[in-house]
Amino acid sequence: MGQPRALVIDDEPDICELLSLTLGGMDIDTESAGDVGGAKNLLGSQDFDLCLTDMRLPDGDGLELVEWMQVHAPDVPVAVITAHGNIETAVQALKLGAFDFISKPLDLNHLRNIVENALRVDDEHVNGQSRLLGKSGAMRELRDMIDKVARSQAPVHISGESGTGKELVARLIHETGPRAEGPFVPVNCGAIPAELMESEFFGHRKGSFTGAVSDKVGLVQSADGGTLFLDEIADLPLAMQVKLLRVIQEKAVRPVGSSTEEQANARILSATHRPLADMVTKGEFREDLYYRINVIELKVPALRERGDDVVLLAKHILMRLDPNAELDEDACSALLNYSFPGNVRELENMLERAVTLCSSGRIGEADLNLKPASGDTITALSSTGNLGSQVEDVQRQAIVQALNKTRYNKTAAAKLLGLSLRQLRYRIEKLGIE
Repeated sequence: MGQPRALVIDDEPDICELLSLTLGGMDIDTESAGDVGGAKNLLGSQDFDLCLTDMRLPDGDGLELVEWMQVHAPDVPVAVITAHGNIETAVQALKLGAFDFISKPLDLNHLRNIVENALRVDDEHVNGQSRLLGKSGAMRELRDMIDKVARSQAPVHISGESGTGKELVARLIHETGPRAEGPFVPVNCGAIPAELMESEFFGHRKGSFTGAVSDKVGLVQSADGGTLFLDEIADLPLAMQVKLLRVIQEKAVRPVGSSTEEQANARILSATHRPLADMVTKGEFREDLYYRINVIELKVPALRERGDDVVLLAKHILMRLDPNAELDEDACSALLNYSFPGNVRELENMLERAVTLCSSGRIGEADLNLKPASGDTITALSSTGNLGSQVEDVQRQAIVQALNKTRYNKTAAAKLLGLSLRQLRYRIEKLGIE
């Protein structure tokens, strides 16, 4: 592979020279342009591995160039140079497709990190293959979006119903992006008690409170250089939302009991099944944090919106559970007509139960046990009222039955339901089960 080439666009010769010298020290060849027109000519006639552009140019602005590049030079990662503190412009650039941004006055160490990330993703991203199965249009669109946002450093919010695979999407964004070699730290925001939340997220110093017998590294710091995935972010208390907003803006945290801040260079991905925009309107979620985490939104489709994908997924899951098991035609038809309130997770649990109970190895409709415990069909259940609350009612009933069956042995109940013990505890607390 030849020496990487970068295009620098700035109308200030001093800035161009500084960037050229810095990139030259990284063994990167540099071309420069002083305006949007010159940049477009070079991008149209030469190959580049990276583009750095100032926001204010004599014949236009960097945002215009970023948008133009998404059509005419989509394979060239572009970072923008913004005025100090101009976060709104930087966020707008990220939404238009910029890879990252750097503020003036230039921090050359930060610039080198950005450039290294851009070149690394350019090498690896082409070979990144999504593990999300499905031939439906909704899944093809989702995989395309994952490919696009993986290259960026912008915060991504992943929305979708419970059980659709939001954490898998987050992992794929991490694994096909420039931070793949760094840690991926998933955090279930609803599973951490409020009184321990600050210590868990930011760490603490020995002696900072009763029980702090040693220094502890927080979840945010442990994701440094990688990705922090905040699952069920809607469950964060408002006081914690304020502290998280500061972490995103300043890329630094202050452990409990410490007088100094520590670097926190983690990409933020978040997810929830709850409607964040509605929560903002009701004052249940901070508007400023919503706009920081929701720079790019990915919606993971529900299983019932994916057509024939359900049969494809079912066969794939069966291959993992029992390669000798198969679905008969009636079972396939039943799966296609079922609405799956629990989505892919429900399908996995359903098939695991069917494989265990079916002695012949040929799974029929009866083995799938598609009706909820109430005896009514799920179609009838979802035809009236709020679907979200009805799904919670079904989950609550299933958990209570499992607890009764196992005489309140939570480990055994979790196994019966196909959940981890932590997942079961989270649902028991969330659904208010005594």
